[in-house]
Amino acid sequence: MKIVLNEASVYHDAREEFHHGKLVPSFENPSRLRNIISLFKKNGVTEFLEPKDFGLDPIVQVHEDHYVTFLQNIWKEWKAAGNEGDVIPYIWPAKGLKHISSHENLNAKIGSYAFSSDSAIVDGTWKAAYQGAQTALTALDYVCAGDRSAFALTRPPGHHAHAATYGGYCYLNNAAIAAQAARDRGYEKVCVLDVDFHHGNGTQDIFYDREDILTISIHGHPKTNFPYYLGYEDEMGEGAGVGCNLNLPLKDGADFKDWEDAFHIACDKVKAFGAEMLVVPLGVDTYEGDPISKFKLKTDDFLTMGKLLEVLELPTVFTMEGGYDVGPIGQNVFNVLKGFDDSL
Repeated sequence: MKIVLNEASVYHDAREEFHHGKLVPSFENPSRLRNIISLFKKNGVTEFLEPKDFGLDPIVQVHEDHYVTFLQNIWKEWKAAGNEGDVIPYIWPAKGLKHISSHENLNAKIGSYAFSSDSAIVDGTWKAAYQGAQTALTALDYVCAGDRSAFALTRPPGHHAHAATYGGYCYLNNAAIAAQAARDRGYEKVCVLDVDFHHGNGTQDIFYDREDILTISIHGHPKTNFPYYLGYEDEMGEGAGVGCNLNLPLKDGADFKDWEDAFHIACDKVKAFGAEMLVVPLGVDTYEGDPISKFKLKTDDFLTMGKLLEVLELPTVFTMEGGYDVGPIGQNVFNVLKGFDDSL
């Protein structure tokens, strides 16, 4: 399995986030990838490939132009206004407020693009996110060229990012960008199977009315978990996309037996859909020790997870998503890939 590394990810290093009423060090930080790389090297994986540059075109196939422009320019605007800290929104256009589009005030603009306060923007955020998208596209390129699978090792993650909204540590939706690029390369039916603890709300929303891209998410129930407002069982797509979205939310404290039962439902859906390409947003925050998640998967369970994904027998692109217990994160990620491809 080829592993494509986003070395620019270090430039996104947010200092703090709001968590349960307090400013705390950001859970999503460069130590996550450092630990994964270190563990991979200990297991004999020494080749990390550089991403190619496919430009902005594949990104704007998924994200709206004005949103991409916002991400490119907001840090400069923020600093030019005399602000000292990271870009963190503090006001949002909630229901009942009238003038919510194209607001000229800087703080109002930020709030109109953000849906949560956990995703600070810093000087290197755009560079890291842009290279992350290129990393996912490069992994797809290798699979399109004949590799059975490839892994986009990148951060910040992406699956919470909507077409024109960021949050949940996500700015550009790497999995959605890869899925759309697969369609553009001639794959008629693509499935995005999200195994992160948190619902892939951005991916769902981007493809919600599409019949050519199936979106599936196995996640902590949104009644009690981020992102709260999407991820319910009754969200099945709309218009041409009816039946092309499947949410499998699980109770807090779910163990691997619960997860595997949901996976078999997902597996049946993938086969019935007739997917030709699989994109897996790979979050390992389902681990029992994760500080912001509530499942009870153990390190050995991730090896089985990889084996289950391999049974689908599809060309597969993995994109790195969540996982915030940075001690075991490397082994957990490695186990999924090793289970999928024993030659790793």
